[in-house]
Amino acid sequence: MLHAFLAAAIPNPGPEAPPGLGDLTNTILAWIKWGCLVSGVAGLMICGGMMILGRRNRNQLAIEGVSSTVWVFGGLALVATAAGLVSVVV
Repeated sequence: MLHAFLAAAIPNPGPEAPPGLGDLTNTILAWIKWGCLVSGVAGLMICGGMMILGRRNRNQLAIEGVSSTVWVFGGLALVATAAGLVSVVV
C-alpha cells in the first residue's frame, strides 16, 4: 500500500536531451558504435588468423583463437543490446 502511494507521489519523467545536444550525442554514439563494429570484425579476423596459423605444431594458438571468438561475440552482443539494456535498468 505504501509502495503504491510513494510510486504515485514521486514523478518519473522520461529521459530528454538538453536543448541542442541531441544531435551531437547521437552523432558521438553512432561513431562509437561504428568503431565497436569495426573492432568486432577485426577481432574475428584476428581469431581466424590465429586458428589458421595454429593449425600444425602450434595448436595452443589455434585453441586461443577459438576461445577468443566467444569474447568477440560477447562484446558485439553487448554493443548491439546496450541501448535496450540501459533503458530496462533506467
